Amino acid sequence: MKDRKFAPRGPRGGAKPFNRPGKSAGRPAWRDRDSHSDGPVILYGWHTVTMALANPQRRIRKLTLTENAAKRLADENIATPVTPEIVRPQEIDRLLSPDAVHQGLLAEADPLPSPDIETLKQEGMVLVLDQITDPHNVGAILRSAAAFAVKAIVTTARHSPEATGVLAKAASGALELVPMVTVQNLARALTALNERGFQTVGLDSEGSEDLSDVALREPLALVLGAEGKGLRQLTRETCSVVARLDMPGEIKSLNVSNAAVLSLYVGASRLGLMKR
Repeated sequence: MKDRKFAPRGPRGGAKPFNRPGKSAGRPAWRDRDSHSDGPVILYGWHTVTMALANPQRRIRKLTLTENAAKRLADENIATPVTPEIVRPQEIDRLLSPDAVHQGLLAEADPLPSPDIETLKQEGMVLVLDQITDPHNVGAILRSAAAFAVKAIVTTARHSPEATGVLAKAASGALELVPMVTVQNLARALTALNERGFQTVGLDSEGSEDLSDVALREPLALVLGAEGKGLRQLTRETCSVVARLDMPGEIKSLNVSNAAVLSLYVGASRLGLMKR
């Protein structure tokens, strides 16, 4: 991983490295990849690790704590599924990047299962990310998605960050709350959402109308593109609507994570989700 120092040993028997995505055998190319990768997910920080500990679907392989963190877990009656290794803070510092705020907690865990497009409930909102590569942005989007009860986030197997390290820390525990659907072909995934009755709304500065003027309905899929590049052409063409976010100030564009939270607020308000 480029965003951290941590480099766990690879699996035995010549299996693929943990950070290399692979295709699921016998499945169509557009569907999500096998979520059970060979190597561990790296989680650090209080909210990130404690949310993982509370998630029955998350299998913790190893837990490294400082004495203060272990005491805080005990004081708050947070159970640990594995016996933790108690170390000095500097030992965790050594495993992570210099700016990582770990708060004395570091966990190695299995990735969470990734659902298929066909299993998504036809209600509420989902987010679709078109090659957003910055883990800080994706983590922030995940955190906002959890706040707005987003049913899932759909992202691509390539040109997107892994759900580990910096992304997990920025998500502040939201990885345990919002399922991530990883697909090989985003246009085909959007087509599948369209066929299942989702209204797919792409967000682009050159959209035909402001998002607040679009007649939104459930189930709603909001599609966000990478900063600078925006939505790819085929993604735009596959969305049922392409809308923009009009700003009253001098700066007309937003960071993608800010655009995500604003579009989620507009969508939730228009669909009446804020009162549920």
